[in-house]
Amino acid sequence: MADSNSKNDTMPPKPNREKRNSRPETPREPKEITEKVVFINRCAKVVKGGRRFSFSALIVAGDVKNAKVGVGFGKANEVSEAIRKATDASKKRMVKVAVKDNTIPHEVTGESGGGRVLLRPASPGTGVIAGGGVRAVLEAVGIRDVLAKSLGSSNHANVVNATIAALVQLRQKEEIFKLRGKTLRKAVPAAPAEPVAA
Repeated sequence: MADSNSKNDTMPPKPNREKRNSRPETPREPKEITEKVVFINRCAKVVKGGRRFSFSALIVAGDVKNAKVGVGFGKANEVSEAIRKATDASKKRMVKVAVKDNTIPHEVTGESGGGRVLLRPASPGTGVIAGGGVRAVLEAVGIRDVLAKSLGSSNHANVVNATIAALVQLRQKEEIFKLRGKTLRKAVPAAPAEPVAA
């Protein structure tokens, strides 16, 4: 017992491993692009040994800061791989959207295949009144107050593409005035009416 204690006393101290493995801490920026899974479809192919499954994923990617949104579709034999392919595709196909005060500037209708989507601006505090793929697209682009109605096909891909087609048509008031060659005048507050003497 005494010999083992004497050996421990003579051993050099262990190097501090925390310092060796620690890396300089760099503040990470929050992810600007958000991805939402709209729909995952499973397809079965019947072969001699049984069924062989493949998966397809429909993903919406949005950049709230820059008001951009894109949709992607990916197919693979694994769900995770299908989602990765769809995410990459959606980031490549991003489009700019005109957003005004967390809503849209004007009413618009978008069509894609059999899908048809109507979007209407809403007052602050209304929220996103939409369902399924339409909601995913609107939330991804950063629109918080809007009324939406799907009028055509309920196919997820067509509904999402119709929503993006509608958002692409949006124009700000300044842009429309510029195209028409008109100048935008600022509204002057009306003078208070003077009380009429009885």
